Amino acid sequence: MNETKRIVKVGNCTLDGKHIYIQSMLNRRSDDIEGSVAQAVALEQAGCEIVRAAIPDEEAIKLIPAIKSAISIPLVADIHFDYRLALKAAEAGIDKIRINPGNIGSMDKVKLVADACKERNIPIRIGVNSGSLEKELLAKYGSPTPEALVESAMGHADLLRQFDFEDIVISIKSSNVKTMIAAYRLAAQRCPYPLHLGVTEAGTERMGLIKSAIGIGALLADDIGDTIRVSLTDDPVKEIAAARDILRGVGKRKGVELVSCPTCGRTRIDLVRAAKLVEEATAGLDKDIKVAVMGCVVNGPGEAREADIGIAGGDGCAVLFKKGEVIRKIKEEDIVAELMKEIELL
Repeated sequence: MNETKRIVKVGNCTLDGKHIYIQSMLNRRSDDIEGSVAQAVALEQAGCEIVRAAIPDEEAIKLIPAIKSAISIPLVADIHFDYRLALKAAEAGIDKIRINPGNIGSMDKVKLVADACKERNIPIRIGVNSGSLEKELLAKYGSPTPEALVESAMGHADLLRQFDFEDIVISIKSSNVKTMIAAYRLAAQRCPYPLHLGVTEAGTERMGLIKSAIGIGALLADDIGDTIRVSLTDDPVKEIAAARDILRGVGKRKGVELVSCPTCGRTRIDLVRAAKLVEEATAGLDKDIKVAVMGCVVNGPGEAREADIGIAGGDGCAVLFKKGEVIRKIKEEDIVAELMKEIELL
């Protein structure tokens, strides 16, 4: 599909490839309005830029005005099977709807949803997962292959296009990282719509972060993706920090990049402690800088000179570098304080 990439607006966010937006999803019970609102606020404060809420029944529609009155970031309604919930969410002022047009019933129902969203400039995210692929596609391909997932997504998009609806975002998620990467690469070639990246059911914090970093990071490095979600079986606030780290790791988001060595038998300072303290101290800084915390004189001076600011450890001391120049020698116990003092001056 050789179409120009479509720009889609989600509330006050513009999906045009110039900024990769961080998403997350509430995991409080949908009937816990107070808890859901509090979690949405916490996510926004942590840096979430688009938040999604499950709308499993009509009672959950009440979440929409309650949450929107408490946050300034766009709210997405996650809806399955019942087209009436999509219509009510649109009426309630939702910013985006996540739905699969193929599982909400007849074409008349699809048209009602498409028309309601088009009238209010509400985009629709088509979410395809390997665990919920249509039976006919499983029969055709034998398993949730990348080709099957992309065909499913494009089939759903075609349903909306029949009703002249084009404000579409697509996600094609799999718990298999290789499948997820291949599917998104194929989708990037075939469709003009913004892509929401994620490894679905990625796991608990440790493995979920690793799988997400591999899958999302590989695609971002290929300049694929407009929004991302790191799915963790944990507090969703942790997803935000993970997403920011992935974006910084592939150069898609400004912030402090910390370079530190793994240490070896030459190390004569407690570099592990120093690196952790520097990481904590610089976590909230809105500076696009590279900080090097190195253990010895083998690679230390070279890495430190490449960084905006850095240290190379000695025997109970360290040499402080700034913009490639040696500034001074400092005591081990003063590393963090001296480093932060110079960072503030950058």
